[in-house]
Amino acid sequence: MTRLLIADDHPLFREALQGALANHFSDLDIREADTLEATLQVLEADDDFDLLLLDLHMPGAGDLYGLIRIRTDYPLLPIAVISGTEDVQVIGRCLGFGALGFIPKSLASAEIANAISVILGGDEWVPDGVREQLADVSTEDIELAEKVAALTPQQYRVLFHVHEGLLNKQIAWQLGITEATVKAHMTAIFRKLDVYSRTQAVLLAEKLQLAPPDEQRTR
Repeated sequence: MTRLLIADDHPLFREALQGALANHFSDLDIREADTLEATLQVLEADDDFDLLLLDLHMPGAGDLYGLIRIRTDYPLLPIAVISGTEDVQVIGRCLGFGALGFIPKSLASAEIANAISVILGGDEWVPDGVREQLADVSTEDIELAEKVAALTPQQYRVLFHVHEGLLNKQIAWQLGITEATVKAHMTAIFRKLDVYSRTQAVLLAEKLQLAPPDEQRTR
């Protein structure tokens, strides 16, 4: 039996993907999640999946944060990013941060199934003609990613509200928490990122090109 976890916030896409995979795999067990926190909850209860298919832009994922966080928490879990973007730089960073493949959603269902088969077989998969364009992720970026992975999803939200220029009081209102809790999160963020100011914390996140965690994008 092949066990897959599909983490994507579009129910129609999840349904279509399940239907496509059912036509190419005879024995499937598929779980679903629609946010990063839901994905982490599934994995906390059961991380014995053959492959996680991860959408970069679902709520909480913050583009690369979701990949970095899951890769750090579950280093033995195979992950393939499945995304609406086909940007070569993004593909390179996903592979550099531990994904075994990058599957564009624009592919035909048979091509997606084939890509998944390749990854399940233990090989990397990227679209044709892309591999020679990929640049290696720097050691510095990998070290920064390890620091960002230590942030909880809530701390990550706080960080990006800081990035938007909000004050602690405004962040507390946005997240429905107390100002004291925001301050506690900021202390933890500074410690985990090894920085001493709000500006330094935001600059580290920008260097990794991480996005706000709940930003809605066109896929």
